[in-house]
Amino acid sequence: MATEFMAKISRSGSIDPLASSDLTLAQDGRIRVAYAPFDHVATNAKLVIAGITPGLSQATVALAAARQHFANGVDLEEALRRAKLTASFSGTLRSNLVAMLDSIGVNGLFDLKTTADLFAPGAEQVHFTSALRYPVFVNGKNYNGTPDMLKTPILRQMIDKHLAEEATLLPQALWLPLGPKAEMALQHLASRGLLEKSRILAGLPHPSGANGERIAVFLGKKDAGLASRQTRPAPLLAAYKTLRNQISTLKGR
Repeated sequence: MATEFMAKISRSGSIDPLASSDLTLAQDGRIRVAYAPFDHVATNAKLVIAGITPGLSQATVALAAARQHFANGVDLEEALRRAKLTASFSGTLRSNLVAMLDSIGVNGLFDLKTTADLFAPGAEQVHFTSALRYPVFVNGKNYNGTPDMLKTPILRQMIDKHLAEEATLLPQALWLPLGPKAEMALQHLASRGLLEKSRILAGLPHPSGANGERIAVFLGKKDAGLASRQTRPAPLLAAYKTLRNQISTLKGR
């Protein structure tokens, strides 16, 4: 599939997945699935970070990078790898994530001083993916979890095909869902026996900079009693304890 779409990307004047019908993978009423080069799987990864689906801006960046690499004579697999990295985690997101992973002991599980080492250039010890691998749009807007991906055939099929394939390739990795929708997809695979439930790191706050107070409470940098009502500190503290125990159990195997 990637070969076909890369050829279209090379010929097309547009890298906007909403503007080019050539990039449509599937459509069902108001739901449209578009192609973007997120096919590459880092099969040596120790950590998998799973969002819900790539957004329009992320898809456009990856499409532009893929077309440029392909035009420069880079082979298909390497072009896909580079394009995907262009649109992946960096900056505040990464530093917040590293702090939280270190706090629950993931660095110790992997015999590292810090999980920041997983992000070393070229090592591919972190695999970036989504519950829905390719960009999904509803009425021309980024998919936000509605309709329910497990109850919508066009979306459920993506989980059972693409995400299941990645779970099979990375059975020993830790899987970090970014939010309840991504977690739901991973738990679905676990119920099918395709992913070990103990390897799903459920409950970690989203590492976005906008989530600063929740991250601070999770890390113990802010007293739970001083947190705002919207932060809901009790579930965060419970998740921290559960995740620490979960990593400790994995380390003891």
